[in-house]
Amino acid sequence: MADDILRMRGITKTFPGVKALQDVALSVRRGEIHAICGENGAGKSTLMKVLSGVYPHGSYDGEITFDGEPCEFSGINDSERRGIVIIHQELALCAQLSIAENLFLGNEIAHRGLIDWNRTNHAAAELLERVGLRENPTTPVLDIGVGKQQLVEIAKALSKEVRLLILDEPTAALNDEDSAHLLDLLRGLRDQGITCVIISHKLNEIAAIADSITILRDGRTIETLDMATDDVTEARIISGMVGRDLSDRFPPHESNIGEEVLRIEDWTVHSPTQRGRVVVSGANLVLRRGEIVGLAGLMGAGRTELAMSVFGRSYGTDISGRVLKNGREINVRTVRDAIRNGIAYVTEDRKRYGLNLIEDIKRNISAVGLSKLAKRGWVHENEEHRVAEEFRRSMNIKAPGVATTTGTLSGGNQQKVVLSKWIFTDPDVLILDEPTRGIDVGAKYEIYTIINKLADEGKAVLVISSELPELLGLCDRVYALSAGRITGEVDRADATQERLMHFMTKGQE
Repeated sequence: MADDILRMRGITKTFPGVKALQDVALSVRRGEIHAICGENGAGKSTLMKVLSGVYPHGSYDGEITFDGEPCEFSGINDSERRGIVIIHQELALCAQLSIAENLFLGNEIAHRGLIDWNRTNHAAAELLERVGLRENPTTPVLDIGVGKQQLVEIAKALSKEVRLLILDEPTAALNDEDSAHLLDLLRGLRDQGITCVIISHKLNEIAAIADSITILRDGRTIETLDMATDDVTEARIISGMVGRDLSDRFPPHESNIGEEVLRIEDWTVHSPTQRGRVVVSGANLVLRRGEIVGLAGLMGAGRTELAMSVFGRSYGTDISGRVLKNGREINVRTVRDAIRNGIAYVTEDRKRYGLNLIEDIKRNISAVGLSKLAKRGWVHENEEHRVAEEFRRSMNIKAPGVATTTGTLSGGNQQKVVLSKWIFTDPDVLILDEPTRGIDVGAKYEIYTIINKLADEGKAVLVISSELPELLGLCDRVYALSAGRITGEVDRADATQERLMHFMTKGQE
């Protein structure tokens, strides 16, 4: 069509043993926000890497036309010169450098070989103003939050005279306030004539901001929908993404709750960086065998801090209180103590703390339970391979084999590897911190099924989640945390979003 700024036709990309894209077609109209939806592993990020030159011309089949001209990018610099800029989910900022230095890194404002810092900082201030940031350009990036770092990335794109801005999961790590600000900024960029392509799993955000939606499944284009003229519903998008109806987002489950397995009494934790600040205050929780318990709270309520402090005091100082297992007080002063006592913790940040991304699936799964595979100090490699392969099949980890590098997997499959690692230790208590963050609805359903199965095996599961519908659909009971205090406990039968929010904001100003 004449008003298309981008057309991709017949895009096929193959990796060893995997066809990531097969005959994909994508058309993006000039000046619109175009969303790309699909399950983890559907090929969304791969398609954008083909477009931006991360995967250069010749490494894929098909043709790309941008602004009416054919494109054969040999690298990301080629695409940026044409005005195509991609912002990856893992932000490409140097934390130790200032905002201004990051904005013009590789594109320095110089005179006679020397950087002109006055012009650099002035230009940086103008770019920051365009994205709604008031920070001093000399501020180190490590001193600003993730939401503001995302805006710095967009400012960096604007410095390159961007015409097509690609954002891969831009709100995955943001709270609701930062997400709303980012979406408003994208609307403003659209009004300025900048075309945006956004990859996101958050269907409510897509419905709020997108003009068009292209759905990918298993590396193929399913359909492109116009939000103004087509009958676009969340159910239709989900059906296109997963190939089936997911009218029931949560698998059916009948709980068989047994005796108490873990009790946390009067648990208090102080901040390791702010002297005297109480992060968790007098918390009391009970977990029973076969029970899925939720922990709800707003950002900064202390949910992760509570979980990490119980798991071998991984967070906090001046920790007091008791942890009892099967009615007997246990020592959880170190991570090894916690694991020895049958407690496992699946971190909310799987890429940084949960996995070794440059290692293969096999080594990641066996990492915590090597003692179960060792004999006379040596790891039995055949047994290690057998165990990993068993988890790959039972957890439906989509990979050619257990020798696959973990960092190449989609988010949902990475999460299954993390879960496999801790399930292999055969814990009695699993603490799952944001277990479905950054994964699509189909993969979420699989994770929910795994959690239900763990409960059916008699394990006690504590689920921390920012998504209230997830807690309501999954948990037998939910605790609410506000400003470090447990402010409420609600059974499934009595739980509503409004009631939980009441407890979550109790004591908040």
